[in-house]
Amino acid sequence: MNEERSIGLVLDEVKNAMGSREYEVLIVDTNSRDKTREIATSKGALVIDEPRRGYGRAYKTGFEKAVGEVIATLDADLTYPASDIPALVDMLDSKGLDFITTNRFAQMERGAMSAKHRFGNWVLSTTMRILFRARLKDSQSGMWVFRKSILPKVILESDGMSMSEELKAEAFKKVRAAEMPITYRPRVGEVKLSSWKDGFGNLKFLFHKRFRST
Repeated sequence: MNEERSIGLVLDEVKNAMGSREYEVLIVDTNSRDKTREIATSKGALVIDEPRRGYGRAYKTGFEKAVGEVIATLDADLTYPASDIPALVDMLDSKGLDFITTNRFAQMERGAMSAKHRFGNWVLSTTMRILFRARLKDSQSGMWVFRKSILPKVILESDGMSMSEELKAEAFKKVRAAEMPITYRPRVGEVKLSSWKDGFGNLKFLFHKRFRST
């Protein structure tokens, strides 16, 4: 949503990374008021309208529309390295994996994350390791590479920011999953997170998912 400053740069990086591989790029757009849609279309991406708000809702809509056997995700703000996608895709086969998430803290560039967000991520990741016994250093990373065939196996209730941690909790429990290091960069464009609201919401969701009645 409203990522005109970065979307073209992200799509150029994807194109350079993928080279001659066969791939599609889907942009799930929530009522952008700037030139995000026009820039994405001019770069060859398929823009999908999703008027319903929510980080998780946008991703689930993208998953439904994707036709490839492997799905790779990125934010539209240039924080994640699209150049790593081919290596992560190859790793699925070489390591016999179904799902790969990424660790932003392994190689985080200066200014990429505030001290407040680092602390919040530490709290959430620690809580997730304790509640779900998932060996993760970064429970909130938004860059994943996985086989589309796992989607019927994972239960995704959240339409909000907590869908990211929910997907990991499900994947590490039900399929062959691993976490790999990446370089994480400062975002281009306006920050849209609501730090305290999203942070406490994600923490609450972890306890809900772990202890809800069945």
